[in-house]
Amino acid sequence: MRLLSATLLLTLLAAPGARASSLPAPNQVDIPAPSLTLHAQLFKPEGAGPFPTVIALHACGGLGAHAEAVLPRYRDWVEQLLKTGHAVLLPDSYGSRELGPQCRVKERERRVLARRERVADIKATWQWLQQQPWAARDRISLMGWANGASALLWAVRPQSSARSAEPDFRSAIAFYPDCRLSSGLGWSTRVPTLLLIGAQDDVSSPTACRQMVEGARGRSALTRIVVYPGAAHEFDRANVPLRSIAATADAALPERGHIGTDAGARSEAQKSVAEWLAR
Repeated sequence: MRLLSATLLLTLLAAPGARASSLPAPNQVDIPAPSLTLHAQLFKPEGAGPFPTVIALHACGGLGAHAEAVLPRYRDWVEQLLKTGHAVLLPDSYGSRELGPQCRVKERERRVLARRERVADIKATWQWLQQQPWAARDRISLMGWANGASALLWAVRPQSSARSAEPDFRSAIAFYPDCRLSSGLGWSTRVPTLLLIGAQDDVSSPTACRQMVEGARGRSALTRIVVYPGAAHEFDRANVPLRSIAATADAALPERGHIGTDAGARSEAQKSVAEWLAR
């Protein structure tokens, strides 16, 4: 019986859903920023570097929850990026200000706006990375989801450039941002930017994102949009059944729309991200 129990335990531990994460534990780093210390979680490949580095920007639900410094949705992407030799730095825009999820906080009541505080966080993180010997200063990219992707769109506009002699961001990748405001303001970007969104995203607006990208042609750095047929909001998350979020009280989710994994779009997005960062 003991032998059977031991065998069963080993079998369960070997199962794909039960295996321990291959990720190392993150290191918390403190980044000087205007009016606060910005806490961030850092993952690095083995070795001394210098490594190409991705600044990863969480959505409105925040970076972590309870005892988790980094939610599984971001740890999953960290694992993908580490495989390609990238270090990943995840600034915590909400936790650093002692705030919880901001998805259901009305914009006029928010203390942290994508176009203001989160852009300042991006700039502070970039400046900190310029001083780190393990970071390749000319290969720092941005990657964001939803509210973090909206912040990214503001940060890469030509008007947001510090105009210094330092190298700019290498590239940017935005997952399902809210493009409606940027589209109406004549958005453009100074760095190559990839936008990934589902055609059935009823939280963000694929139509507004198309209009924004098309409107930037001829007066912008390279910009590409990929719209995945049939995919909903948060299509790149693992193992999330498609569902409506209107009836849930979860403060880490938007008030309306649908979320859910699209396995095909998720796989294609992983390939597209790797190719875009390798440019």
